[in-house]
Amino acid sequence: MGAGNWGKGPSGLKYLRGAKVDKKNKEHDPKTLQKKWDRTKTRLRAELGDDIFKSWFGRVELEVIKEQTVHFSVPTPFLRKWLQSHYNDRLLRCCNEEFKDVERIDFRVRQPHDSNGISASKEAQSVEHNRDAIALAGGSAGAGGSSADLATGYEGFEGSPLDRQLNFDGFVIGSSNRLVHAAAKEVADSVGQSQLRYNPLFIHGSVGHGKTHLLNAIALQSRFRQPQARVLYLTAEWFMSRFVQALKTRAAVAFKESLRGIDILLIDDMEFLQGPIIQQEFCHALNSLIDSGRQVVVAADRAPSKLERLDARMRSRLAGGLVAEVGSMDLELRHKILEKCVAVEKREDNNFAVPDTVLDFLANRLTEGGRELEGAIIRVRAAYRLTNEPITVERAEFIVRDLMSSAEPKRIKIDDILKMVTKHFGVNRSDLLSNRRNRSIVRPRQIGMYLAKNLTSRSLPEIGRRFGNRDHTTVLHAIRKVEQLMADDMSLKEEIDLLKRLLRD
Repeated sequence: MGAGNWGKGPSGLKYLRGAKVDKKNKEHDPKTLQKKWDRTKTRLRAELGDDIFKSWFGRVELEVIKEQTVHFSVPTPFLRKWLQSHYNDRLLRCCNEEFKDVERIDFRVRQPHDSNGISASKEAQSVEHNRDAIALAGGSAGAGGSSADLATGYEGFEGSPLDRQLNFDGFVIGSSNRLVHAAAKEVADSVGQSQLRYNPLFIHGSVGHGKTHLLNAIALQSRFRQPQARVLYLTAEWFMSRFVQALKTRAAVAFKESLRGIDILLIDDMEFLQGPIIQQEFCHALNSLIDSGRQVVVAADRAPSKLERLDARMRSRLAGGLVAEVGSMDLELRHKILEKCVAVEKREDNNFAVPDTVLDFLANRLTEGGRELEGAIIRVRAAYRLTNEPITVERAEFIVRDLMSSAEPKRIKIDDILKMVTKHFGVNRSDLLSNRRNRSIVRPRQIGMYLAKNLTSRSLPEIGRRFGNRDHTTVLHAIRKVEQLMADDMSLKEEIDLLKRLLRD
């Protein structure tokens, strides 16, 4: 359909020249159609939010309704493809509220002309394309922008949404996360290049330390630098549910082929991937992506070698790239996060300020992770706005008292340690408490005694009684033996640190 076949009606609504319009039927009058399209846009804005609506529908124009099809025009091929794959059904549903007997949606790319009737230059088209890229990144590569979510996916293969606020500029760097932050930025900047230095990139660490933030930031930065990049971000649980659904509908082949067309795949919560068939298929897709030069980024709560639920081949492949840990937040990092949160709140209320004594108090008492720190500042600011009372240490302690109670160390029982040790090392509880001297039993028993001494307030004689009526000298020997082994073997130290973390969670 040529560009010269289009004209404009009284309200600026375009129509096909030569198309017959029944003047008796005002349903096809350009003014009426424009009013209905305005009401349709109002519905879309209400459903999607103002930010997403402006990003994707601000430059969509209704052209004509013909043969049960609503024809729209957009300025770029990129925007056309995105709307077709992500918003076609939603737009059709909203159109059905206003336009009768509409069954299809059609998008075409507008062909802008200058005064001489020549097509717009490539530079002008590039500007339009870059606007789409900026919309994807939330305004800029590092802008916080709105917290509205953005979808990820490729040709109908939809992933989990992204949060625009979780970008690299919003990530607070400290000694415990400097390495993984630098690696994440390098990965984001290298998407689409022939040489990928860290593939796969495996990020691990405890809950609330920033793994999801980094995955979001990588996805946003990749899209900003490479607007054409096919980005898919999802959780392991989401992957499992979609794959099971594909098996039920006999669409597993199409599912796997769509996955392999991704430029960068980001998987969160890898520790929850279960089932031999699902793991096997995911491993095949993982190998295919890496071998074809596509970037893979995975996050989990522990290193690949500690993911016992995954088979050995997948653990080996995941460990074959860069494995980087997001470590526990030290006092300095927690203080910096609190300062950044205060600065964010201050943008809305310039009078809002938190004394350093209060920040010091919160940084010392809230040790779980970034989410508790952010929540604390939000609460403090809400209390200040509602009561206009000065923020003191006593006031802050009252406001966040439930967060501090949750931050207190978990009360660990010796029975919890016995359950964890038997499960982790694959031994029977009866063997652990028996007099058997096999190395496969003695070492887990010694580690269990060491954990009981470090994580509980029980005395050595009581620990000995709980571990098969052993005397306190046996317990003391086990503790010293484990401490010596940990000093000589870093892998054992990491394994015991993992058990401590699991018991405390």
